[in-house]
Amino acid sequence: MLEDDDKAPDLFEEVERRAFMDMPADDDQDHDVDLVAAFGDAGPEVDAATAQDMTLGGYVALHNRPPAFSGSDQQPYTVDIDVEPTGDAERPYAAFLVFLRWAETGAGIMEHTESGDVAFGDTPEAARDRTLELTLYEVKAELDAAIRRKREILED
Repeated sequence: MLEDDDKAPDLFEEVERRAFMDMPADDDQDHDVDLVAAFGDAGPEVDAATAQDMTLGGYVALHNRPPAFSGSDQQPYTVDIDVEPTGDAERPYAAFLVFLRWAETGAGIMEHTESGDVAFGDTPEAARDRTLELTLYEVKAELDAAIRRKREILED
């Protein structure tokens, strides 16, 4: 920090003036900026199996079982999809997630909680297929929101 605060504005003005003086001349041409090149490596390449593993449907297809999650309540859950008619001609079927809470030993199901509607379709299959496109991050967010809603209901 500067000892004399009165000199600080002069210093900042000088830095700003020099920054503008040192800038390259504008050649009046539009340039496309390659952000990946500007910020470095784009990261590791993701193979097809890893990408498939990122969605609910891809995970089930790859592992032949539903994914398991640790909820915000630190309890173990698995997920399934259920579909119900809505009575709305515009969106006749709604899909939602059913989260089964398992005993910590895995010996049995203790209870379940549900998400809100996460997808709609003209048929039950269409609504289910749209739900299978959710990323596992989205599924986990729905689980934590369902746990939060259930906790709020129990506290009232």
